[in-house]
Amino acid sequence: MSDPTSPPTEPSQGSHYQPSLGVVLVILVLFVAGAFVMLRSPGAATSPSVTTTTLRAKRHTTAARLPSRASVRVQVANSTSVTGLAGNYSQKLITLGWDVLPALNASRVAATVIYFHAGFRWAALEIAAQIKVSQSAVQPLGHLVPVPNAAGDDIVVVLGPDAAING
Repeated sequence: MSDPTSPPTEPSQGSHYQPSLGVVLVILVLFVAGAFVMLRSPGAATSPSVTTTTLRAKRHTTAARLPSRASVRVQVANSTSVTGLAGNYSQKLITLGWDVLPALNASRVAATVIYFHAGFRWAALEIAAQIKVSQSAVQPLGHLVPVPNAAGDDIVVVLGPDAAING
């Protein structure tokens, strides 16, 4: 016991708690291991809610700009001597969800051409991929009338000899 009459002693240097070197090393190793695990875990760099929000925003924007396939009027015309070719392609496009009009015949073309009205290039490119036609076959319709009464159609597909081979 200390004597109440004795003067207070000066606090010794380092009066705060100082852990031993072993304890400091264990804490440091645990900190580094925890940081490593957090950085290696999936989703550590971005929070899932930010990613989900971003993806939803992109989907919403895309859905708002592009109409559905079912609202795109597609006319398929046969310019080959293969009977029923336009009907076969029309049926394929119908099963893929496009609004396809009754098949027609057209004047001869050297190769398949997919015409589109302004704003429907995306649909023409999708149809080209679905019927295995080169993207170079996609052209703006403008004031052309490749088949009778096609002025109100969004997409006009004129099948050429290459379609008969791919069909």
